[in-house]
Amino acid sequence: MNCIIIDDEAAARAVVSQLCTKVPDLDVIEAFDNAIDAIKFLNQQSIDVIFLDIHMPGFSGFDFVQTLKNPPKIVLITSDINFAIEAYEYEAIVDYLVKPLSLERFEKSIKKIKNTSIRPLVTSNEETTDGGEDLYINIDRRLIKLKLNTIQLIEAKGDYIEVKTDTETYRVHNTLKKIKEKLPEKTFLQIHRSYIINFTKIIDIEDNSVLIEKNVVPISRSNRPELMRRLNLL
Repeated sequence: MNCIIIDDEAAARAVVSQLCTKVPDLDVIEAFDNAIDAIKFLNQQSIDVIFLDIHMPGFSGFDFVQTLKNPPKIVLITSDINFAIEAYEYEAIVDYLVKPLSLERFEKSIKKIKNTSIRPLVTSNEETTDGGEDLYINIDRRLIKLKLNTIQLIEAKGDYIEVKTDTETYRVHNTLKKIKEKLPEKTFLQIHRSYIINFTKIIDIEDNSVLIEKNVVPISRSNRPELMRRLNLL
């Protein structure tokens, strides 16, 4: 079995790597100190097992699991025993190891990995129907046609929404929820309770925000995993 290790502490990565050498058919392919680099790797490589720390700065282990479309088997490794119940809500997580690790407990985890099968993750919105290339908005009793590929972002402002395109900004008496239903999910994504973005327009991502043209748009913690899953990271 091929595996990777994700833990922001070098000593912890070394311990897990050493334990892996005790298992004859377990090979460590890579070790990462952050989840983002691991996501980039997994976009190019397939592996059998991930040994994953929960507490990492900026992007937790649970955030990472939610980004995986078809996750391999995952073993959580942490010094915190308080997340065991939450861990087992994820089918891909097959075991929960508490630091400090022992060889005996690690070997039991390997047996559990070998005896557990997981189903491929399929989300209900994986395939969506594209309603066309245009969107009509109602402004002062006029219907204005917008090309979907020109829309940069949509912001909720009370009873109104602002639709920002490459050339204009339109103020529409509507809700974010209703316009979201009209947009193709393969291109548009809600990343905050007040924002939907066209993620093909993203220029940069930094910390908890994205840059679209000159607009800095916040990313909520709950929406960040889906955004990372959608991006084609290199």
